[in-house]
Amino acid sequence: MKLIFGIHDKPKLPQLIVFAIQQLLAIMAATLVVPVIIEGETGLPLSPAAALFGAGCGTLVYILFTKGKSPVFLGSSFAFINSMIAAVAGAATAGLGYLGLVLGAIMAGLVYVVIAVIVKFAGVNWLNKLMPTVVIGPTVAIIGLSLAGNAVGDTQLGEVVNAEGAAVASPLICILIAVITLIATTVASTYGKKMAKLIPFIIGIGCGYAVAVIFTVIGNIAGIDALKVIDFGYFSALLTDGKVTLATFFSVPQFVGFKALGSFSEINGAYIGTLVAAYVPVAFVVFAEHIADHKNISSIIEKDLLEDPGLSRTLLGDGVGSMVGAFFGACPNTTYGESVACVAITGNASVATIIATAVGAILISFLSPFVAIVDSIPPCVMGGVCIALYGFIAVSGLKMIQKVDLEENRNLFVVSTILICGIGGLTLNFGQVTITSIATALVLGIIVNLVLGKKAKEN
Repeated sequence: MKLIFGIHDKPKLPQLIVFAIQQLLAIMAATLVVPVIIEGETGLPLSPAAALFGAGCGTLVYILFTKGKSPVFLGSSFAFINSMIAAVAGAATAGLGYLGLVLGAIMAGLVYVVIAVIVKFAGVNWLNKLMPTVVIGPTVAIIGLSLAGNAVGDTQLGEVVNAEGAAVASPLICILIAVITLIATTVASTYGKKMAKLIPFIIGIGCGYAVAVIFTVIGNIAGIDALKVIDFGYFSALLTDGKVTLATFFSVPQFVGFKALGSFSEINGAYIGTLVAAYVPVAFVVFAEHIADHKNISSIIEKDLLEDPGLSRTLLGDGVGSMVGAFFGACPNTTYGESVACVAITGNASVATIIATAVGAILISFLSPFVAIVDSIPPCVMGGVCIALYGFIAVSGLKMIQKVDLEENRNLFVVSTILICGIGGLTLNFGQVTITSIATALVLGIIVNLVLGKKAKEN
């Protein structure tokens, strides 16, 4: 797809604000849900708004290290969820749990720093030989395909739940809303003129949300639970005695780093060992996804980011950005496929848009009404959008495979191994460490590629 805005282009301010909101909508749901999952699993209170603040700060750090040449947003990493749970479970007190989350992220970030130093002196040619297009292409494809179940599952869910915690909205109603969202997004992207073509996700989410509101209002009036899709309780929480006050409109997120102060005296060797075992191996897994994401965005903007600004800089940006993000929001950050897909679909690779998105994330984390609006977007609406987002990630990988000669058995077996293991969900567990299906498939693909020949033949 031809880019409408290149890396160094700067859209006009009104456009920039709208583009930033679109990027935020694309990444916000996933970024906010990680701390919610950790709190649900461990009982340790975490602030989604703080995670959003940390993601914004981490992204600015990444942009700084990459010299403003890579249009990627960093958000809360799902890969570290088990690591975070282990850090909290191994802590004797809540304060040590918060400190463990920060220290664990620092350890993971240091892995990136060490690899970045090695790359700085050894270059990236070895990496291109180890992970050529025949390996990276299908790996990028399974990043999108592995998320297909999440998107499809969300299309059947509303936001309102009963006493047992189950969604009350009819799955058929939710699917209808998801389809409307998807169609509105694709029509805007395909047939939209000028601005509409650049903001298909805002248009899609807006249409889906509007339909969901109509169904929910009818359901509330008629007392039909099957039509109740949106939970308006998020907005009720903004009221104090029926009024919106400064305290409910503006609130300071609960930053994890500050909660961790004073807990250093509780650290012992066993707990440090727990953190190392929980975070460091996963950092190597996320490193593989880092390569795949940057290969993907490189193919979209037609510029090799591993060469310029260089893999050492992208790793430093990701690693240090992850440390900063975790200090504020507990969650280590990582490059977001949703952000990459948003760039691909809209043709907007402007780094200025990413900077505006990061600044917007920081500012919005203090604004309770905006967070409430995002929280109230039902899963079925985001599911409709994510069908397009995740599908685009998968298609980007498949486009890379077009450059590979699949008449060659060596190439065919490498691609087959990665696709089947990745889609099939092959994971490896070593104690508290889980090697994701994407990383497992990538490693097996590398091994098969090396066994069958020093270099698979490509076009």
